[in-house]
Amino acid sequence: MKVSDFEYHLPPDLIAQYPAPEREGARLLVLRRHTGEIAHSTFSAVPEYLEPGDVLVLNETKVFPARLSGKRADTGGRLEVVLLEEKEPGIWEALVRPGRRACPGSKLLFGDGELKAEIGDRTEAGGRILKFIDTANFWEKIFQIGEVPLPPYIKRKPEKTDQVRYQTVYARVLGSVAAPTAGLHFTPELLRKVEQKRVQLAFTVLHVGLGTFRPVRVEEVEKHLMHAEYWRLEEAAANLINEALRRRNRVIAVGTTVARVLESAAAAAGCVRAGEGWTRLFIYPGYRFRIINGLI
Repeated sequence: MKVSDFEYHLPPDLIAQYPAPEREGARLLVLRRHTGEIAHSTFSAVPEYLEPGDVLVLNETKVFPARLSGKRADTGGRLEVVLLEEKEPGIWEALVRPGRRACPGSKLLFGDGELKAEIGDRTEAGGRILKFIDTANFWEKIFQIGEVPLPPYIKRKPEKTDQVRYQTVYARVLGSVAAPTAGLHFTPELLRKVEQKRVQLAFTVLHVGLGTFRPVRVEEVEKHLMHAEYWRLEEAAANLINEALRRRNRVIAVGTTVARVLESAAAAAGCVRAGEGWTRLFIYPGYRFRIINGLI
């Protein structure tokens, strides 16, 4: 299967550079898989497409401002760093650009020197290891001087409001460098309407990482290797999902991150198992879904 099979024309002027004024006001395209029927609506209408007994599964990962503008302490050369994954306290895997300035042993300064780090070796995935020299009040400094790494199709500089709007209203577990975007349009009021329809909410975690920023560089889809991402499914959520499956009610994933968690947690008996781990699951045409019945 060729990557080129998935190419299509998307005019640049149709790619939104800012979110809709109201979260629920985003446009919604509805496809009924069994009939092929397509309907045009708005996100506020989501409850109309849900049924009592459904379980709606959401990713409660929380985005942090992972993009840091820095400079080399010795030459003043500018670099941009995107933090990806904390390997151990104070030691991170990161993307460093431009790579030619990222010499091992170089010291980096961020902000007005609030954060300092040393560049280490390359990682297997093409990133670099960064060792922060002083981690006192680390997260406070990150939220003070960092920026949200926006997707590459957004051609503008990050703004402070992105830290609010590029975050789901139910985000709780810090760890993502990018938002699980399918859930951005829910509001507390809309989630209450979903529950009033006797639809249960279940929460899981998948921290979005390097794969969001790395293009597919192979010609054949099957040869692409996904970057591993951490996931966790608690016992309570697994029980809700398994009960719905036993009742033959629908399990609907809010976004591809949730789809990957549930399909990664699928057991042979047609249920999910609680647990955590790292997934490289790559879903493309021909894949047979074991758990989910619908996708937002």
